[in-house]
Amino acid sequence: MLITKASEYAILSLIVLSKEKKPMGSESLAMQLSIPKSFLAKILQSLAKANILKSFKGINGGFSLAITADEINMLDVMAAVEGKSPAVFECSPSMNDCPSDKASLCSIWPFLHKLQGKIDNFLAELTLADILE
Repeated sequence: MLITKASEYAILSLIVLSKEKKPMGSESLAMQLSIPKSFLAKILQSLAKANILKSFKGINGGFSLAITADEINMLDVMAAVEGKSPAVFECSPSMNDCPSDKASLCSIWPFLHKLQGKIDNFLAELTLADILE
C-alpha cells in the first residue's frame, strides 16, 4: 500500500504545523486531527529523527518544522514514517533480490519497476508547499 495511515497522519500533521508560529504539542495536535495520541507521537518522533521536524522539550515544548515547506518532499516524509520508501507493489526493487528466486520468469517486474520509479520521482518532487497551495 502506498499511502498508509501513518503517512496520511504525517502529512496532515505537517500541514497543521506549517501554519503554527510556535511549537505544538502532540496531544493538542492529536486532538485537533482526531488521531490517537500514542500513534501520532511515534509519527512525530520519526519525522524529528529524519530532521523534518524539530522537537522541543518542556512545558512550552512540542514540534515545529525543522525546514521550510518547500524543502519537505513527500518521499522523505513517507520513508521517515514507514521506515522504508513507499512501495506500490510487494516486490523487490532489484531482480537479483527476488525472494521467490523466480525473477527471470516474472514478465511484469520491468513494468512495475518503471511505475515505482515514476511514483518515487513524483513524490520526491511534491513538496509540502505544493500541498499547501
